Amino acid sequence: MAEQLINEFTVNRPIEEAWPIITDVEKIAPCLPGAELQEVAHDDTWGEVYRGVVKVKLGAISTQFKGAAHFVQKDDVNYTTELEGKGRDTGGRGNASADIKAHAERLSPTSTKVVVTTDLHITGKVAQFGRGILGDVSTKLIDQFAANLNTMIDEDGVGATTDDATSSAPDDTAEIDRPDTETPTEATDEPKVRKINGPAAEPIDLMDVSGSSILKRAAPAIAALLIILF
Repeated sequence: MAEQLINEFTVNRPIEEAWPIITDVEKIAPCLPGAELQEVAHDDTWGEVYRGVVKVKLGAISTQFKGAAHFVQKDDVNYTTELEGKGRDTGGRGNASADIKAHAERLSPTSTKVVVTTDLHITGKVAQFGRGILGDVSTKLIDQFAANLNTMIDEDGVGATTDDATSSAPDDTAEIDRPDTETPTEATDEPKVRKINGPAAEPIDLMDVSGSSILKRAAPAIAALLIILF
């Protein structure tokens, strides 16, 4: 199943302040309902790859879906970015992938509009449940994300982005990356992975997102959508 989703949201900050925040995956991940960023890995081709889970519950049933995403390009001058994301149902019922393009524009001197275009591809059993309803669900999820994001900004202020904090913090991994003449050179080729020890995310309740029986049946596809948005 292939579907294009177009969503937009508003950030209550000037574009110069909003853009570094909304492109800081580590900072904004907790704003997406059910999402939990677990680690950031370095890839020689794509740079940082963000890996995490989305926790979902439907009534008494809870499950998790794994996903990863990386930036394909990020233009800080024209306020555009493109990402690729992949997710999988750990129960083996299907996979999801997406190309995500985001563009920010100045809405007013104190607010920024962000338009997100997602080309979503879902395969497997979950695909049969998602067609025709993911647009409405994605709108609700983006609205929740935007509300959480603006609340976070109001409470914390703009402040430094995660990259700034990381660059100024002591480098605890320096000893790992430094070549050791007494150990085999193969040890230096280990992939660099930084664990994220943030608070555990609360599962998103699909009963709150969608009340109809059709949308309840579409729970696996909605979870795949969550992975891609994350």
